[in-house]
Amino acid sequence: MAGNREFFNRKLHSLLGVIPVGLFLVQHLVVNHFATRGASSFNQASHFMESLPFRYALEIFIIFIPLLYHAIYGIYIAFQARNNTARYGFFRNWMFRLQRTSGIFLLIFIAWHVWETRIAAAFGAEVNYNMMADILSSPFMLAFYILGVVAATFHFANGLWSFAVSWGLTVTPRSQQIATYVTIGIFVALTFVGIRAILAFINPDLANI
Repeated sequence: MAGNREFFNRKLHSLLGVIPVGLFLVQHLVVNHFATRGASSFNQASHFMESLPFRYALEIFIIFIPLLYHAIYGIYIAFQARNNTARYGFFRNWMFRLQRTSGIFLLIFIAWHVWETRIAAAFGAEVNYNMMADILSSPFMLAFYILGVVAATFHFANGLWSFAVSWGLTVTPRSQQIATYVTIGIFVALTFVGIRAILAFINPDLANI
């Protein structure tokens, strides 16, 4: 019985990491990327997301609850896992360790990001281009946010590989190798989008590099 419960929890944890949490990450990066077109474009895209019907219900049931479950159970997995990189050192073992490490870091980063934006908005602050530009004007916060984006895109891309294996989509060594190349491409593409958006908040000219 306990084994069946853990099997279900791990499957659900893997699924929620892709749908809806992973899809929300992609959507969030795309909205942020509007900053490369200027403050007005970003503010317009952000306002559109804030104006969606049933916004709070969507945020609670499609984002916050799945993300909270994924984070809590992910921490349980991280502390239960046996990392064997020192003994074996294979690529996938390192990916296994980095997946857990990035997940723990993301918990800190997301909590801080929500505090600076969503909680601040609840107290009357406006989440717009100027808010993010002010946050990222600090070199420490700039580095923190870049690390947060890299951790998020890596965690999602590498999680896609694990998802495909655990759900039986890639069962052969060849298919898993192909999935590795595909997920690396996803990681590079999303990281480019995310970092380019961050640079646009501190200097619009840097986003065009």
